Amino acid sequence: MQFTGAKIFVKSLLEEKVEKIFGYPGGAVLPIYDELYKADVEHILTRHEQGAIHAADGYARSTGKPGVCIATSGPGGTNLVTGLATAYMDSVPIVAFTGQVPTNMLGTDAFQEADITGITLPITKHNYLVQDLEELPRIIKEAFHIATTGRPGPVLIDLPKDIQIEKMEFEYPKEVNLTGYKPNYTGHDLQIKEAAELINEAEKPVIYAGGGAIASGAAEKLQELAKKAQIPTTTTLMGLGAFPETNELSLGMLGMHGTEQANHAVSESDLLIAIGSRFDDRVTGKLETFAEDAKIIHIDIDPAEISKRVLVDIPIVGDVKQVLNELNKKVDEQENKDWLGRVKKWKEESIIEQDSDDDILTPKKIINQIDELTNGEAFITTEVGQNQMWAAQYYKYTKPRSFMSSGGLGTMGYGFPAVLGVQLGHPEETTFCIAGDGSFQMNLQELATAVHYELPVNIAILNNNYLGMVRQWQEMFYEQRYSATCLKKRKSCPDDCSSPGEDCPEMVPDFVKLAESFGALGIRVAKVEEIKPALEKAIASDKPVVLDFIIEKENNVFPMVPPGGRIDNMLVGGDE
Repeated sequence: MQFTGAKIFVKSLLEEKVEKIFGYPGGAVLPIYDELYKADVEHILTRHEQGAIHAADGYARSTGKPGVCIATSGPGGTNLVTGLATAYMDSVPIVAFTGQVPTNMLGTDAFQEADITGITLPITKHNYLVQDLEELPRIIKEAFHIATTGRPGPVLIDLPKDIQIEKMEFEYPKEVNLTGYKPNYTGHDLQIKEAAELINEAEKPVIYAGGGAIASGAAEKLQELAKKAQIPTTTTLMGLGAFPETNELSLGMLGMHGTEQANHAVSESDLLIAIGSRFDDRVTGKLETFAEDAKIIHIDIDPAEISKRVLVDIPIVGDVKQVLNELNKKVDEQENKDWLGRVKKWKEESIIEQDSDDDILTPKKIINQIDELTNGEAFITTEVGQNQMWAAQYYKYTKPRSFMSSGGLGTMGYGFPAVLGVQLGHPEETTFCIAGDGSFQMNLQELATAVHYELPVNIAILNNNYLGMVRQWQEMFYEQRYSATCLKKRKSCPDDCSSPGEDCPEMVPDFVKLAESFGALGIRVAKVEEIKPALEKAIASDKPVVLDFIIEKENNVFPMVPPGGRIDNMLVGGDE
């Protein structure tokens, strides 16, 4: 029996056990949408293609399954670009499909034609332009294999319209054989042995875990290593949840806005065990001074990351989970009492561990209350900026795949669409997007999607009327010249205005009215005593809820390592 390319597309998704596809229709994908109309794959209609790919990303990060999205040709495809780059930087498995003009019109500047494979070549793990229907099943099989194996990442398939309507007999490949693509999963025995010896000899070891520890499912093995050898453990932003932050060995996050104990411990360590991490510049600060007295073990599945930024003493290329399984067999049980005592003192002195008793509404009070009411069990997404750092600092993540944020690319507008994908992947769980008033406005049209699918997501907006992190940098490094960061500013405002005053509009926009206009629930919170009842109401609601928390306009994120500085030389507020 013969099937059209569009039908083969749907059948191939079913072979890959795809349950949900996020997308937005258009002329170049109408044959596919006609098949999706009667398919056993749930299509989620977002209100923008960027919303579709960020939702697919959130679904992928939180479930471990590949996220799938579809867009039409031309602007549909180009609207996926930011989402592809976001997934590429953070190693997220996504398979994106785009429609394309018919093959005989390629290169003619036809209506809604864009060279999407050329455009996305640097920001995809691999991409395809299908020019022969017979290749389609193989290409789809390969795309899912490439996206989910080795170091995960996004793959794009461009489907011309004539390929979608041609017919042939369908048989889905049973296996993939790609010459030159053979990820190494097993670490070298000798290197693992040498790594164990270094761990057994170390007096001040630190584990530094990144997103690779989560992607490989290695959280349990990571915790086993830390417990057995009594090693304090820090994570990157992408690694949050890989090690429970309620564990006494947890140092929290390290880097530019990391905890004081994490940054001090890494700086004073004599052995740094890097697990599924890439020594990002926001982690290392001034590279020459990062863990300068430590020997370094680096475990990563991507050989290109080994010694890319920091020369390591023992490189181990392989799957983190498999490598840790072998390493744990060779590591001795230890106590490290003196080292852990020093770490404990740093924790006790940390400003993040302190809490103010005043009645000022602060991000810390808000996020601590979310943590308490959800028992640390919620799925959290964030936008980018101050809200992202506060969410990383104050919520206590206890399980992998519970924190979703744009790390490498720093994509404003990511968190809200992502939380929709998370909720669809975990319909019985509590989900929160912690957002800034600037970031949220970048994809707020997805409120329509949330209401359409009756998704009980909670959006906690930390509203300070500014592009908060940019304003913080302007305050600290540009003599408080708040250029283009006040979100209330009007043409009639004085040119030298540097802070919202009494004559400013009160709400820009009014997020409560905005939520209500979409059919969601809007709640404004301006006092500390209102935090808990508002959150309880939101968590109990069966519809999307927008919580507008009015925080101080010049609230800053601390600790902070000045750009280009040592990570143990932190600003902690006050007059600094």
